[in-house]
Amino acid sequence: MSVGEEVRTEQGKPQQSLGTAAARNLATTTKSAPQMQEISSRWLLRTLPWVNVQGGTYRVNRRLTYAMGDGRITFLKTGDRVEVVPPELRELPALRTFDDGAGVLSELAQRCQQREYAPGDVIASFGSRTDEVYLLAHGRVEKVGTGPYGDDAVLGVLADGAYFGDTALLDGEAIWEYTARAHTACTVLVLPRQDVEQIAERADGLREHLEQMRSAPAHETNKYGEKAIDLAAGHTGEPDIPHTFVDYEAKPREYELSVAQTVLRIHTRVADLYNQPMNQTEQQLRLTVEALKERQEHELINNREFGLLHNCEYDQRIQPHDGVPSPDDMDELLSRRRGTKLFLAHPRAIAAFGRELNKRGLVPETIEIAGNRIPTWRGVPIYPCNKIPVTEARTTSIIAMRTGEAEQGVIGLHQAGIPDEIEPSLSCRFMGINEQAIIKYLVTAYYSAAVLVPDALGVLENVEIGRWQ
Repeated sequence: MSVGEEVRTEQGKPQQSLGTAAARNLATTTKSAPQMQEISSRWLLRTLPWVNVQGGTYRVNRRLTYAMGDGRITFLKTGDRVEVVPPELRELPALRTFDDGAGVLSELAQRCQQREYAPGDVIASFGSRTDEVYLLAHGRVEKVGTGPYGDDAVLGVLADGAYFGDTALLDGEAIWEYTARAHTACTVLVLPRQDVEQIAERADGLREHLEQMRSAPAHETNKYGEKAIDLAAGHTGEPDIPHTFVDYEAKPREYELSVAQTVLRIHTRVADLYNQPMNQTEQQLRLTVEALKERQEHELINNREFGLLHNCEYDQRIQPHDGVPSPDDMDELLSRRRGTKLFLAHPRAIAAFGRELNKRGLVPETIEIAGNRIPTWRGVPIYPCNKIPVTEARTTSIIAMRTGEAEQGVIGLHQAGIPDEIEPSLSCRFMGINEQAIIKYLVTAYYSAAVLVPDALGVLENVEIGRWQ
């Protein structure tokens, strides 16, 4: 603007004071530190007891436990046709140790017949002969028995990947001890015992394996599948006291520390000239560490090797009786272990549980933890965790844990004291300056998690979060 030129406002009137655009050139703005939407509460990292691991590996020694073959079965879906993955048939207890060198499992998989059941259909009736093995590809099935007063009682709920009726493979005289009834629309693969016997007549390996399984002596175990310790109690006189020893697993599981890494790059011009009033290097490192911690919590939940969702034993996984997370389901989850310390649930699952409480007129207690009001159930806090996945069908899981090494619970693993450590088991190493004048830092986090005994961890699966009633 030239000297003498009059400045006018948008309304055409002469400007009588200094404008804000010009004033900002002489003012120092008040600014925030760099913000990051990805940062969450990370309650799992805050509540998990961390054990220092020297040597990078943690070995979990347990009493000898006999494998019962109680896993889940995986299926392939092509259009409306469902097929079982042949090696997955080894999840059946009778086939757990079967060495399939002649493609027998593939032939058994081809003999499976697909059937569809509507809600309420009876799949198998109490007292009838067990002459078919049922593989549940999709849906929920109720195991219905007779209550103490003659009414129906739901003994349990089976969901995708479960199986039932597998005693037909070893015992031709077995009968159903409960009624299997479809709770939702179900897709089931059925393997008749007659087909298994026909294949066994031609396949010597399968016939010998089944005969060996039938004649194998039963192991003396406790209710957890551990080798029993012989004891004498309540005796009088001078009877022979039983001799015993506690057997251990010959190949205990070992957890190696996992790693999350990234290389942080900062130009020297930025580090030198733009470091006031906020240190650019510190802010870049702070946000990088936050992202690493978010990934660390995600891996502790979802990693296939050590993640909590994948390391929960199948007998500690339960299904909601009505799909939605009800107080009854949470009580069932609590009853599976002693001393449950915490629940972890997606915020939408917590909202769904709150809706069920509202329908029943229940108000959950809350406790204050680190300045936050956390809802509880039976005195156990329910922490939000957005790392627990939500499927396209709007289902998720709720995790229950007993924590601590002394309690034989779930523990976090890390190694403190590593070089250039800025937090326990988290380091930032200077990697030098390249020819483009860029400074490089290697940011590393080491971590893992271990479940010391199977009942320390439980999961309520397939929780519906999108139903409103």
